Amino acid sequence: MIRKGVRLAIDWGKARVGVAACDRDCLLCYPVETVSNSAKDPEPALRRIAELVSEYDPFELILGWPIDLRGKNGLAVQHMTKVAAMLSQRLSIPIRVVDERLSTATVAKQFEEIGRNTKKRRAVIDQAAAVSILEQALEKERQTGLPAGKLFRIDDPDGS
Repeated sequence: MIRKGVRLAIDWGKARVGVAACDRDCLLCYPVETVSNSAKDPEPALRRIAELVSEYDPFELILGWPIDLRGKNGLAVQHMTKVAAMLSQRLSIPIRVVDERLSTATVAKQFEEIGRNTKKRRAVIDQAAAVSILEQALEKERQTGLPAGKLFRIDDPDGS
């Protein structure tokens, strides 16, 4: 069984944030937009994500969690912990962190294989990575009956 309801997925990057959504029945995942981001000032990106949450009214946010290839929390996770904390302070919905290992790299490789210039298509790649994260989370929930990833909590960012 899968929980019904709209979800938004985020692939947060230093320069861009890919956003994807699914329909209420969790049958279709689709790209929403690419939000410009700045590592020095994430405020505009955070504000836009809050607007999208208001517009799409999801019951949860799926946030790509960049654990390393060995399954460990590295420097990227430390940065994402800060991002997740900022999002959770702004949003009134749960945030689930989901393993996103290689999501952007895999999508970029797929674009190259079909002859698309990845440098010109970075914004589309970020959205496609968010779609991939959301599809994987939904598939895991279908298979196990349990929500994918871990619920993010400011007081326990690693979910331990």
